Amino acid sequence: MIAKLRGIVDSLGEDYAVIDVNGVGYLVFAAARTLSKLTRGAEVSLWIETVVREDSISLFGFLHPLEKEWFLTLTKVQGVGSKVCLNILSVLSPSQLAQAIAAQDKASFSRANGVGPKLAARIVSELKGKMVSLAPGADAGELAAAMSPDDGEIAPAVLPADDVSSAAEDAISALVNLGYQRVEAYHAVSLAAGQNPEADVATLIKLALKEFAGKGA
Repeated sequence: MIAKLRGIVDSLGEDYAVIDVNGVGYLVFAAARTLSKLTRGAEVSLWIETVVREDSISLFGFLHPLEKEWFLTLTKVQGVGSKVCLNILSVLSPSQLAQAIAAQDKASFSRANGVGPKLAARIVSELKGKMVSLAPGADAGELAAAMSPDDGEIAPAVLPADDVSSAAEDAISALVNLGYQRVEAYHAVSLAAGQNPEADVATLIKLALKEFAGKGA
């Protein structure tokens, strides 16, 4: 079973890369986010998940071990096959996945090809409260790299979904009704609630709006 490959990027396709390891070319399927960071002729090291089926053996590659763990976690959800999982990882980084699940944000998953409203709802429901841990053999630097928000991303959620109070949930719903994305509303309200645990709905909304205003400044 192949767990990791280090070699030269021989060629790149829409959803795959061919990695030349000592003259042997391995066809590795990967998410668009991963493929965008590969350069033909450059050396690369990929964590590999080998998927064996009756009619095929497929390799799926990841730059960070945490991405592989998300792949394994997502494919446990009914209806999320390997290719759909790559589509999800193409639009959501590990930090965004953690944020979207904590916020129960179905819209984030619906951005991926092959993920409709029902499947998105199933994903956030089945993965609610679940933790995705670092793979054995990976170091803290790899975890930090995988979880660091990319440019334009918001930071990971402050409060786990189970710790969101009814007041916080009402504040999030109010902000969504005002036009904010749920994942953004969740992040702003969780910050406010973490600093002001006794705050009521109106106060949480006011503090969250200040957070939005501060980012826009």
